[in-house]
Amino acid sequence: MDKEQLLQELRFKAVRSSGAGGQHVNKVSTKIELACDIFNSQALSDVEKERIYLKLENRLTKENVLLLQCDESRSQHKNKELAKQRLIELLKRALVVPKKRRKTKPTRSAIEKRLRSKLKKAQKKANRGRPNIE
Repeated sequence: MDKEQLLQELRFKAVRSSGAGGQHVNKVSTKIELACDIFNSQALSDVEKERIYLKLENRLTKENVLLLQCDESRSQHKNKELAKQRLIELLKRALVVPKKRRKTKPTRSAIEKRLRSKLKKAQKKANRGRPNIE
């Protein structure tokens, strides 16, 4: 993933933010909507695109565009930087390859413990039957 090239490919849109802020919120577009076209990006390899698609499938639009919104700050520039950071972090987490599980054998003591437990349970159940008087 080429971070610099990816940041150049992003599309930003400034819109009016919601919430408290009075007159400021009504006349200044501080909320940032970030759009990242995953499949048309030159910054990502085909393997990376596939992994991102699988991990972030529920966050993509029908056109396979990843959308992020940020309206935490009253400053448009801060919101833009926050949105960029969130996108990079989201993509990094999506690109992490999970470790493969190594099969392990149960220890000898664990096997013996299981067998003792089975024997004890079998004896308990055998004792529940009618007594054999001869």
